[in-house]
Amino acid sequence: MISCTDFIPAYSELFRYLEENGGKEAVLAYWDDTFGKSKRLRSLVEQHGIEGCWIYWSHTLNEEAADFTMELDEEAGEFSIVMHYCPSKGRLLENKHIEPYHAYCEHCDYYRKSLEPLGYEYNFDMSECDRARCRITVKKKQA
Repeated sequence: MISCTDFIPAYSELFRYLEENGGKEAVLAYWDDTFGKSKRLRSLVEQHGIEGCWIYWSHTLNEEAADFTMELDEEAGEFSIVMHYCPSKGRLLENKHIEPYHAYCEHCDYYRKSLEPLGYEYNFDMSECDRARCRITVKKKQA
């Protein structure tokens, strides 16, 4: 079976293929179906509140062997991930025989579609994606 890290270049190439054959709209539709309706994330947050984010990403990011820091403040209703080094984007940047899909990191913004309907704000800072770094902050919306 292929590991998740070995699958990353194929994913990048899939995004490129979709855009070349169906435009950016095809990529966005794929992301919406794949990431925008994360039933597992949504279910965990429905069951555990903001702690559901911790449960979801601690499993996912550890499986990917990411270098990250997560913080959870249940009382304040806040969760954050600081990605010090994303192995997905990092592997693509290190790979000299393919060019990473130009909007590869944007797929992580689609988790907002699982969280915002539950009353959370989702902020994704992609300003350092060119260095395989990013930040996600999730906050419970104030009434």
